[in-house]
Amino acid sequence: MNMRPDPMRPHAPVARPAMAQAVIAPAEGAPLHDARVLTKGGVQARIALDGQVYALRITRAGKLILTK
Repeated sequence: MNMRPDPMRPHAPVARPAMAQAVIAPAEGAPLHDARVLTKGGVQARIALDGQVYALRITRAGKLILTK
């Protein structure tokens, strides 16, 4: 039986930070962003880069897809 929540159904709100903030990964020194924070608990976020808009999506399998 699949116990993962269906992303298309409403669910109880989960406490999350108000704004996505970068956390510095000590080993790499590069910013680390939580995808669930970027999507505000949903499954999709839009990301802009140099006038282009990309879609970041979390799949049911918990993988990330970035499309233009």
